[in-house]
Amino acid sequence: MDLDLRKLRYFAAVAEHRHFGRAAEQLHIAQPVLSRQVKSLEQELRCALLVRTTRSVELTAAGKQLYEEAQQILPSIAAAVRRVHDVDQGLQRLVVAFSPGLPVSEAIRAFTSRHADVEIDVVPARWWEQDQPLRDGRAQVGYLRRPFDESGLRIIPIGHDPRVACMPVAHPLACRQELTSADLDGERMLDVPNRRTSSLEEKFELIASGHGIALIPLSVARSYSRPDLANIPVTDAPEIQTCLAVAADRREKLLRDFLEIATATLRHA
Repeated sequence: MDLDLRKLRYFAAVAEHRHFGRAAEQLHIAQPVLSRQVKSLEQELRCALLVRTTRSVELTAAGKQLYEEAQQILPSIAAAVRRVHDVDQGLQRLVVAFSPGLPVSEAIRAFTSRHADVEIDVVPARWWEQDQPLRDGRAQVGYLRRPFDESGLRIIPIGHDPRVACMPVAHPLACRQELTSADLDGERMLDVPNRRTSSLEEKFELIASGHGIALIPLSVARSYSRPDLANIPVTDAPEIQTCLAVAADRREKLLRDFLEIATATLRHA
């Protein structure tokens, strides 16, 4: 069967919001229309994707799988359509993916000063699938933190990111100037590498409300500074290596120029 991309997009919005009303608002369509389209998709796939109650919408096992697939399929198709339009309009474009907290603006400014005719875009690299924008065609280069799947990628190390313990300001350890890993023994830690549904914002809300402590990169702590959280250096926590990553088979001149400028910018920082 052929998968209807419009229906897939509608389903993905419902899966993201877990609510038909909010999804319909995002899509700018009527809620009954959205409900019919998602029901039609279930009929075409011959499986239930959602469990509907009067107050909530939950994903079935099949729905969870389709949502994961949709998060890769839809951005990849959107990127392909954009590339087609760029070729039609004679545009050159470079897209940079970046993990939260890693600074890319200085390299982009330097690159733009030399290549004013090239369009530059940025896309976020989500922490549980940092390499995905490079693999689905959304980006040509990424500022990433190890570890991630490096297969088929060329890696250029660019630095190290210390770790800090992020905790509520009222926590007994929040008044310390620095900590060791031993100081955190017995604390509830929120670092769950495989939890796909957790954004940084969600994690910080959990920490601020007293649900635990997280070890996070210093650059993330600086980028998401908030008055109800304290970030204390952990002196013996392994540093995180930061790097530039590109597909191993990509050698176009614009990309080579960006990598040269980016590494030069970091050396002079």
